[in-house]
Amino acid sequence: MIVKTLSSDHTIGWVVASFTTLAIVGLFLPNWVLNGTMFGLARGLAVLGLLLLWRTGLISFGHALYFGIGAYAVALLEKYTGVSDIFLRLAAALIAASVVGFILGFVLRNYRGIFFAMLSLAFSMVLYGVLIKSEALGSTDGFSVSQTTILGWQPETKYPLFLMIILIGALAAVGVHVYFRSALGHLTTAVRDNEIRVEYLGYSVARAIHLKYVFSAALTGTAGGLFAMALGQVDPDSMVNWTVSGELVFISVLSGPGSVAAPFIGAVAFEFLRTFAFELAPHAWQLIVGGTLLGIIFFLPRGLWSLMEHVLMRKERRRG
Repeated sequence: MIVKTLSSDHTIGWVVASFTTLAIVGLFLPNWVLNGTMFGLARGLAVLGLLLLWRTGLISFGHALYFGIGAYAVALLEKYTGVSDIFLRLAAALIAASVVGFILGFVLRNYRGIFFAMLSLAFSMVLYGVLIKSEALGSTDGFSVSQTTILGWQPETKYPLFLMIILIGALAAVGVHVYFRSALGHLTTAVRDNEIRVEYLGYSVARAIHLKYVFSAALTGTAGGLFAMALGQVDPDSMVNWTVSGELVFISVLSGPGSVAAPFIGAVAFEFLRTFAFELAPHAWQLIVGGTLLGIIFFLPRGLWSLMEHVLMRKERRRG
């Protein structure tokens, strides 16, 4: 499958302009919209991690493992050390997820297709079982996460955290885009299309997948840490359960693989779709969300980004 994308300069420029505009608009958003956007952007960062694997031909049904590790790293760091600084919290989330991803990568890099997907889910549910049975880890109730500080300063509103999520999301999107255009990044689709040919060229497919898996885990762990700080609470059901992994896969399909900006668009759209669906039909909101996914699969097989791509490429043609 060939994925059409915009040129590198246009992609980076579009990402920077979009996130900058969002940061300005955030000053005027009501709190419920600001919170929903933060939740969506945090999930979008996790889906960006899934995009690294998706373009390699791998789908993970267990990335809630790293989302939860990042979230719990933030909560446990505060509970046992009193640390509330956002940079230290994010460092803990990123390192914890990366270390676990590096260890499990030695196993998962040997599997493909449904075996990769289900094995990743199994590891995620192991963590879920440990969390709900351990009082020291909060059991089913989890932990509350206090107000985040930035270099010792405690903001009165969540807008500074909103800005940090935007900044980290933009940096991650640009970084992943640059990675895709590097020599190692070009192996992504090559591994998906023909592993044997990649091996003949002198590259190790197992090492390439392992490295992408660690990158993916790091992004997802950071996303979990940001989500925990935005929500102010961590618990197994909202951070590690299989439904969280399902939501991330849902957003991946909703977004499409065409651009590093797509996960953020799809994640924010999903957040508000679920919010309004629950308001309209509290007992049947899953039907609305599921119907939307079916519609996307049938009519927009490359996700919501294909609509944005169509508009942007038409503008390019007019300018050309």
